[in-house]
Amino acid sequence: MNLFGIFSQIEKADAEAGDKLDFARRKMLKTATIAAAATPAFFVGMVNKAFAAEGCAGDAVAILKYALTLEYLERDFYRAAQFKAGLLPAGTRAYVVQIAKHEAQHVDLLEGVLGLKKNELQPKYNTGTLNAALADYDTFLTYAQALEDTGVRAYKGQAACLLEEGSATAKVALPVALRIHSVEARHAAAVRHMRGLRVWASSGENGMEADPKVYAHEDMGQQGGADLEGYFNLPENKMKLYTPEMAKRTVYESFDEPLTKDEVLAIAGPFFASMM
Repeated sequence: MNLFGIFSQIEKADAEAGDKLDFARRKMLKTATIAAAATPAFFVGMVNKAFAAEGCAGDAVAILKYALTLEYLERDFYRAAQFKAGLLPAGTRAYVVQIAKHEAQHVDLLEGVLGLKKNELQPKYNTGTLNAALADYDTFLTYAQALEDTGVRAYKGQAACLLEEGSATAKVALPVALRIHSVEARHAAAVRHMRGLRVWASSGENGMEADPKVYAHEDMGQQGGADLEGYFNLPENKMKLYTPEMAKRTVYESFDEPLTKDEVLAIAGPFFASMM
């Protein structure tokens, strides 16, 4: 097998292929024998891992730092709303204060896992974008929903990366990420409630959207290789009471869709003075 020729052809199609393949090779060599590493099957597996990880933010440490940057943004977004005079109507302040406290706890948790000092990786913001998002109460809620739904989908997008990595660090990072993921989902529900919407994401029922890219993958019937729609339509499934259309809607509204790092940065990037 002419590996050098194959590598050359791959790199013509993807200029970053070398880095991706090197990362996948190092991961696989941790668990493979020398003999196995010399086989065509090993090479195929390495290529698959390299390009399946395109949506990942990197290894477990990089993923945690990526998550931390998003949590800084959410914390500071809610704090700015909390202290902007006249922004929050009576009866809404308690929601915003509580969410801000949660986001601060997420920052503290991630900094602790990473062994960082307080606010060590604090990003700088694009004040123009931040101020525009806080122009009035309705605009604030629109952006709050976008950030929360983006956060939920960002964590889901990286969970598979941590699960696949399987390192000691990844095994610590995964439950931390999933704990935060579940809280972000509750935040998203709270914001939707404040907007008078149904409390779960639903295609066409997300209210005015700050950025349609947040819901670009809405209505996915298959995730992680599982045919979720098909599950509801199995003859032996006791939930056969669902019509095919009801089954689809149940899947779409029960499972958030994952976003890759690049997709998340396309949404959240304008809030930062420089790209993450």
